[in-house]
Amino acid sequence: MKHPTCSNENARFLRKRRQHLALVWALRIGVLALLLGMWELVTACGWVDPFIMSSPSRIAKTIASLYADGSLFYHIGVTLWETLAGFAAAVVLGFLIALLLWWSETVRKVLEPYIVVLNALPKIALGPLIIIWFGTGSEAIVFMTILVGIIVAILHMLSAFIATDPGKMLLMKSMGAGKLQILWKLVLPSSYPSLISMLKVSVGMAWIGSIMGEYIVSRAGLGYLIVYGGQVFKLDLVMSATFLLCLLAAGMYALVVLLEKILVKNADR
Repeated sequence: MKHPTCSNENARFLRKRRQHLALVWALRIGVLALLLGMWELVTACGWVDPFIMSSPSRIAKTIASLYADGSLFYHIGVTLWETLAGFAAAVVLGFLIALLLWWSETVRKVLEPYIVVLNALPKIALGPLIIIWFGTGSEAIVFMTILVGIIVAILHMLSAFIATDPGKMLLMKSMGAGKLQILWKLVLPSSYPSLISMLKVSVGMAWIGSIMGEYIVSRAGLGYLIVYGGQVFKLDLVMSATFLLCLLAAGMYALVVLLEKILVKNADR
């Protein structure tokens, strides 16, 4: 039988936790509203030239005009597809390559210098080659996104695999477990936190890669709007596309956080 004091303490703890979460969200929204209000104020009062800095109201009007002419969701869809495709490919390939490097120490020692060099290489330097290899379509942008994100995924997951408790691995080996069993029963479960961390980092890398690719070669997308707006000095368009990028990146990051909660919840069962 549960003691009533325990139930009351638990209820108070949960209530305080909900109140703290509500306070955090209220402060977040308040800070955002304050920043937007100050931005609007300094441009409306003429303290800063709105042509250079734009303003929240001008951004809202620009987004509304893009929606009115039917191009808003087209450009968002192009960039979102390129980002998601590059993100998925970089994560899957990075995970599999890290798994191969963990599985074979010889392969790891052979390929590790090349991975380090590729990680240090400025990916934008390969832009002309990517255009020659893949043309001027979305394929080039997706490849750039993969190129930017895959090394980060490999390094994150390889570090997690290597960091598996050697004592537990030795114990499983002494009990007759093979390498595949050790991987499935010990290495992969222990790498869940690093997997989530890698996904969070890869979200940002995917957006960097896709926008970098659209800077180099694109005929549509939010990166294209930024480049076009800068060329014709439509800075409201530049700021509007940047604002939309922030919203999309935040939404994608929120999905990764939701996945983390689901994994943690299932692990506790």
